[in-house]
Amino acid sequence: MAHCVVPEAEAILDKEFPVLDKGFIRLVDYLGGDDRVVQAARVSYGAGTKGYREDGGLIDYLLRNQHTSPFEQVVLTFHVKLPIFVARQWIRHRTARLNEISGRYSVMQEEFYVPVPEEVALQSTDHKQGRAAAALDRERAQGICRGMAAAQKQSYTDYTGLIEQGIARELARINLPLSLYTEVYWQIDLHNLFHFLNLRLSPHAQKEIRCYAGVLLEITKRVAPRSCGSFERHVLDGVSFSRDEFTEIQRRLGVAEETPADARLQGKDLERFEAKLKDRG
Repeated sequence: MAHCVVPEAEAILDKEFPVLDKGFIRLVDYLGGDDRVVQAARVSYGAGTKGYREDGGLIDYLLRNQHTSPFEQVVLTFHVKLPIFVARQWIRHRTARLNEISGRYSVMQEEFYVPVPEEVALQSTDHKQGRAAAALDRERAQGICRGMAAAQKQSYTDYTGLIEQGIARELARINLPLSLYTEVYWQIDLHNLFHFLNLRLSPHAQKEIRCYAGVLLEITKRVAPRSCGSFERHVLDGVSFSRDEFTEIQRRLGVAEETPADARLQGKDLERFEAKLKDRG
């Protein structure tokens, strides 16, 4: 199996791609690209791939049919600077390797995330863990952002005060807020990265982590553009349906027997189905 070098990926190694107000993502290293996916698949399937001689066609076939192991042959390592509250969501994805800067060994920098006023909104009434679509009026939102920044500054002043008293760093850090920026090295294979992106690019994900996921996807396109294109077509922009939803589609298309009214989708099930037909969210 030949060593894979991707010129487009080489060109962006160690380049910082900014995210949010003070964050970034850097591609530190990569192992393989689209060619590695194809090589691995052809070793595994041998003559079974003869109908998919073109690399793009083979990659599409693998994504469509959920043959995931060839994508696990591609590995990417990122350096990410992100707020702690985003990092806490990020590490829910346990199929990666991660090292984070330690507040026990290092004095944390005075860098906090403050949302722009346009992102300040009330709690959503129909999304239990998200914010409403409409932002607050600008004057009120600006006041809230100023209040956040002031609280962050006071928290860091208290932190450095404890450090200057000689209090152990592992104790001095514990009152620092979730808005503090941290840094991680994050290594993940392409299959599990696609799973991360599918979840974190969803409109149901928090806006801030969606910003990071969007940049991750753009960087990954430099490493494996055909795989990313196939992922976007078949997974990210695709929709899956339950058995009952599929029956409803058949009924509406007139290709299935008419079902009794009380056996059709109703209530919340019907609302979710209609939402799928309108958009991915």
